[in-house]
Amino acid sequence: MVKDSGGDGSHQGALFGLQEAAAIAEGVGYRGPTACSAAGITYRQLDYWARTGLVEPSIRPAHGSGSQRLYSFRDILMLKVVKRLLDTGVSLQNIRTAVTHLRERGVADLTQITLMSDGTTVYECTSPDEVVDLVQGGQGVFGIAVGRVVREVEGSLAELPAERAVDAGTGTDELAARRQRRTSA
Repeated sequence: MVKDSGGDGSHQGALFGLQEAAAIAEGVGYRGPTACSAAGITYRQLDYWARTGLVEPSIRPAHGSGSQRLYSFRDILMLKVVKRLLDTGVSLQNIRTAVTHLRERGVADLTQITLMSDGTTVYECTSPDEVVDLVQGGQGVFGIAVGRVVREVEGSLAELPAERAVDAGTGTDELAARRQRRTSA
């Protein structure tokens, strides 16, 4: 992934970043089916991407049978970006590189990014001039404005249920806790 910086961030993105931090601190997240619905992916894709480390739930990972993953807003945003990149033909290997890079950025920074690709390489643009330069150079074939994806995910999640992690420290729900007690007795 080519890294270009220069965006100054936006007030709305910074405000959203504070809301996201508060939600994570409170252990509020979204279960797998809700994450799938908001990102437009199948549960099989969600499970595979979590098991392979492409996009893992940051609120609560799965710990064996009976536990429920909880995804943060940022996780769902990454799921939707991965889906968009896959739909445009970018290889999973290049998507992994792009996701690794995007994980290092703050939410405010993400709202200022446009991902461009020629089908093989993913480029990060943080200003309209960078997008124009890339297209004029013949490198960009399609683009994903991450700020727009943020707004789409916000809209989807506004209508879907969130939940508080039962025990964020251990990542277990009631059923998993019962199973754990039964096996340790």
